[in-house]
Amino acid sequence: MPQSQLPYQHTHRESGIYHTIDAIISPQDQLNILSKAEVAKLLDVSQSGLYRLFRSCALAVLNCGNSLDDGKELMERYPNFAIRIIQEERGIKLDVKGAPASAFVDGKMIRGISEHLFAVLRDVIFASSDERLRHVLQSAAPEDTTDAVFHMLRNADIIRPKVDPNVVVCWGGHSISMGEYDYTKKVGYQMGLRGLDICTGCGPGAMKGPMKGATIGHAKQRLGVGRYIGITEPGIIAAEAPNPIVNELAIMPDIEKRLEAFVRAGHGIVVFPGGAGTAEEILYLLGILLHPDNRELPFPLVFTGPASAADYFRQIDQFISATLGPEAQQKYQIIIDNPEAVAHAMVAGIASVRAFRKNTDDAYYFNWQLKISPDFQQPFAPTHENMRSLQLSRDLDNHQLAANLRRAFSGIVAGNVKEEGIRAIEAHGLFKISGEQCIMQPVDELLKAFQAQGRMKLPGSHYSPCYEIV
Repeated sequence: MPQSQLPYQHTHRESGIYHTIDAIISPQDQLNILSKAEVAKLLDVSQSGLYRLFRSCALAVLNCGNSLDDGKELMERYPNFAIRIIQEERGIKLDVKGAPASAFVDGKMIRGISEHLFAVLRDVIFASSDERLRHVLQSAAPEDTTDAVFHMLRNADIIRPKVDPNVVVCWGGHSISMGEYDYTKKVGYQMGLRGLDICTGCGPGAMKGPMKGATIGHAKQRLGVGRYIGITEPGIIAAEAPNPIVNELAIMPDIEKRLEAFVRAGHGIVVFPGGAGTAEEILYLLGILLHPDNRELPFPLVFTGPASAADYFRQIDQFISATLGPEAQQKYQIIIDNPEAVAHAMVAGIASVRAFRKNTDDAYYFNWQLKISPDFQQPFAPTHENMRSLQLSRDLDNHQLAANLRRAFSGIVAGNVKEEGIRAIEAHGLFKISGEQCIMQPVDELLKAFQAQGRMKLPGSHYSPCYEIV
């Protein structure tokens, strides 16, 4: 076979101290046909940053497995990385230059990483080229936002009709201890033994462990290949690059649509220890469940960790009690150091979900009945002005206060790991967050606890707070 027809070509070189490889990659099944207009739009650097978005997401996927959760540092580490589309009569290929060598084995790209690379291309192209989707993405109507989430999940082949509810969403930190990581695997294993599939933010730590455990549970039960669904978004992908266990990947346009995708596609949620990002997810879900229209909808929610995490969840519970009150505390249960009990709770809770949706003629594959208000759907830009202007007051209804608290934690995540947020902090100083003392004191105490426990950055990474409580 002539060298030019080989699916992989590679050369080793140095980028500072980081080994890189050049390669030409052919798709497996994800995507092999693009129009000339789509290719031209993607590679035109003058087209509203589309190529830059594709390049940054692609580099994050290729950096999988490396201990780095700083989008700005990742781009600086591989300044010569480039990716372009080769369009041929029979389909497309990707030509990558200066890719992290860790994405390859014996010169060939790891298949799971290759699949994720083409999933990035698929979702970036779909979000920018589908006229109907572009219209609803620009709409402020709640039903249009939900419609956009549905179409992106369907385009990624995550919507599966005629399948009984069995998807458990697992949330938790990318920066957790080895003991906590091992516990997430044990919980995933118990859920896998019971035929439950796993959906996470697709990164390392508490997002990888449940998938890894579930693969063993599925294998022992001879269930074939399970579903390991990863849902991410461009701003966070560098911090939480998809781990190769993920076999269904969707990249949503922003964090709000990512969070809505979790609660629409999942049938129950397990929360492991984490940091500011996990607190954001908890506040998002509790805010939705506290909405009056959702009070009768079954939605199993379990907080869990090993014995060493008991104090962590006690802090979370106290924070929720102090800010959102007893009604919010009734929406979840805390199970410590008991993976089997977590799996039993999910099986029982999902059975209630199935019965409810069957009785109300709702789809098993997408939670259409869940009411999500615009406060939780509209993208929040974590600028210094927006962070300073957040209303954190007892005058708000509980679900509205949860929405604003969620935005505060979202801004902290942005300033902590997202390239755009990090650059904003460097240019303008710390975010200033203010509100009533009875709310800000629990917020401050929780964030200080996260810092003391090393939950704000990966182990070994330097952490400087990006915020100031006023």
